[in-house]
Amino acid sequence: MSLQERIRADLYQAQKQGDKARVSALRLIISGIQYAEIAKGAALDDAGVIAVFNKEVKQRRESIEEFTKGNRSDLVEKEKAELAVLLEYLPKQMGRQDIVDLIHMVIGEVGAKGPSDKGKVMSKLMPQVKGKADGREVGSIVDELLSAL
Repeated sequence: MSLQERIRADLYQAQKQGDKARVSALRLIISGIQYAEIAKGAALDDAGVIAVFNKEVKQRRESIEEFTKGNRSDLVEKEKAELAVLLEYLPKQMGRQDIVDLIHMVIGEVGAKGPSDKGKVMSKLMPQVKGKADGREVGSIVDELLSAL
């Protein structure tokens, strides 16, 4: 069963159960997948679907941050509920220690000496953590570790 088929089956189940938050989140992701397929001009494979999920997750996190600043707790809760549904479909997220270990390995591979080598480290690191860790978190950890060198 492909990821798209699983999403559609889960949408059907959520509709039967009356889970409005889940139905809303799944409909949004299906819409995002359809837009991406139209833009690409072909059907998306599971990797393409995960890229759409990553985009939607990033959008939810940014919305939560902005709604929190705007003191809109009702919208924050709605976005958090949708985010929780979306995260169920992504690969298991890496923990901080896993990210740190991977960064140390990449720093050794590229021979980074300090903060000026961040570009080398990030270009080698990001393909390895794509979909498994938040880019901002990875960037801040890289900054922290390179500054310590």
